[in-house]
Amino acid sequence: MASPEAAVVRRAIRRQGLAIGVSVIPFGVAFGIACSEANLSTGEAMGFSVLMFTGGSHFAAVGVLGDGGSVGAAIIAAVLLAMRSLAYGVVMAPILTGSRWFRALASQLMIDESMAIGSAQVEPADQRYGYFSGGISIFALWNASTFVGAALVSSAGDLVTTWGLDATIPAAFLALLWPRLADPTQRAVAIGGAVIAMGLVPIATAGLPIIAAAAAVALARIAPRRPVGRS
Repeated sequence: MASPEAAVVRRAIRRQGLAIGVSVIPFGVAFGIACSEANLSTGEAMGFSVLMFTGGSHFAAVGVLGDGGSVGAAIIAAVLLAMRSLAYGVVMAPILTGSRWFRALASQLMIDESMAIGSAQVEPADQRYGYFSGGISIFALWNASTFVGAALVSSAGDLVTTWGLDATIPAAFLALLWPRLADPTQRAVAIGGAVIAMGLVPIATAGLPIIAAAAAVALARIAPRRPVGRS
């Protein structure tokens, strides 16, 4: 039997998970619409959401396909955005103990939000509870809203623009990027990547500007760093 204090913590965690799950509904609808505009069927859109549950990678891959890019370019763009999950896995691995099958299934929920809720808790048991509360909530509501966007809203014509759902795709990327801009190095990488991508958009095929923008990371690694405390 859980103590009253533990019960209060668990209720707060469930509220956090539900709140953040509800917050992704507009993005899920927008993703379903993007799939439809890229000539993907509702089943294919749901396959993306269920099997490639990685947030921004959804939009990157479908955006490339929608612009006429190759499957290879779409895969590379998605993988580049999904690589952050490797770092999340290192952080969460100690609390996601169990059989290999269990850990494989648990890794399907390894996204920004589930990791954030889990890592924000103090006790390992609460970290595990937070990870699954956030991950399951987002997984369920994201997939439900993807279905709505792909099967229902995409045929609503001007309703997409009227409700501003078309703006949620760039907003999703901005939401992923914004917290990282506080760090000077990451800010430089973001600016460098934007410059590379914008310079290539007029001359490169769809998807290549996103892939090439990753070169900004390499440039940041080799750029000379100013010593701390010197002007």
